[in-house]
Amino acid sequence: MSVRDLPPAHVVLLATGGTISSRAVAPGAGAVASDTGEQVFASLGSATSYPVRVVDVFQKGSYLLAVDDMITICGMIKEALQDPQVLGVVVTHGTDTMEETAYLAELVHDDERPVVFTGAQQAADSASPDGPGNLARAIALAGSPEARGRGVLIAFAGTVFPASGVRKSHTTRLEAFANPDFGVAGRVSDTGEVRLTEAPPRLAPLPFTGFESGSPRVDVIPSYPGADATLLRAALQAGAAGIVLQGTGAGNANAELCAEVAAATAAGVIVVTSTRVDAGAVLPVYGAGGGQDLRAAGAIPSGLLRPSQSLILLSLLLRLRTPRDRIAQVFAGRARLPDRSGE
Repeated sequence: MSVRDLPPAHVVLLATGGTISSRAVAPGAGAVASDTGEQVFASLGSATSYPVRVVDVFQKGSYLLAVDDMITICGMIKEALQDPQVLGVVVTHGTDTMEETAYLAELVHDDERPVVFTGAQQAADSASPDGPGNLARAIALAGSPEARGRGVLIAFAGTVFPASGVRKSHTTRLEAFANPDFGVAGRVSDTGEVRLTEAPPRLAPLPFTGFESGSPRVDVIPSYPGADATLLRAALQAGAAGIVLQGTGAGNANAELCAEVAAATAAGVIVVTSTRVDAGAVLPVYGAGGGQDLRAAGAIPSGLLRPSQSLILLSLLLRLRTPRDRIAQVFAGRARLPDRSGE
């Protein structure tokens, strides 16, 4: 079915590149995002669960994306949803930073219709590309009534994840994603059958306005055995308005880093403490430069958000010129599991 033959109700496919669109540019060369959205869609080779309209955003590997590119994708999602005949939106995207873009989209998504991110681990010209199967299932999910009100989802290898808390968990395995703290949202079968878990309550979206200028600089600085404050100072000297400190354990660093954090926050820089650990909350417990001292130094705990999504939330809040106390409130509200006590 061609685009001009589409019936009114359809799914929009926003193509941004990634492995699902990648091919080797020459024998022995690395794969590069090169297929258009129409080429990606044509790779399905069979009818989809719903009619699809394809829109090309750009053709990039997601390891090349900046926050401004992610904002562009979110703007295209909102533009697509202005059409009342659109059932939902699928975004094909590289897996490297899918967790960032999907979370940004979730933060500003203010529509009942679903947005589904998907991609591939095997390039389009590989012997067994996984992109077509992932795309077919994502289209089935985006058009399904069951997905309405679920916000932004990632559909990959048959599993559906909420955008909050999702992360790439394996570099090469086809089951590339996990969400240890927030869990899975359901499954989509190879035949397009959608089965979702009970929907948790969604938080109110943040504004998607005031994006005429570039994003404020936010850097991720790791703490590790023997770390000093050199990298943190360099980020501050480069003009960072925000810092995500990737701590150890429950969000710990050391005395030297903690002293630099105190100086940074006193100068108006927003510092958020996250962790390199795969699951569990960031909890201010320890002194001697640990999480309790970092909080006393003015750092904001990220709760269940890992560095990748902490960076996205902090970048958005800084772009919205959000005061420090309000940033702390937003992190506290968005960085924990939904409250089900009233259910």
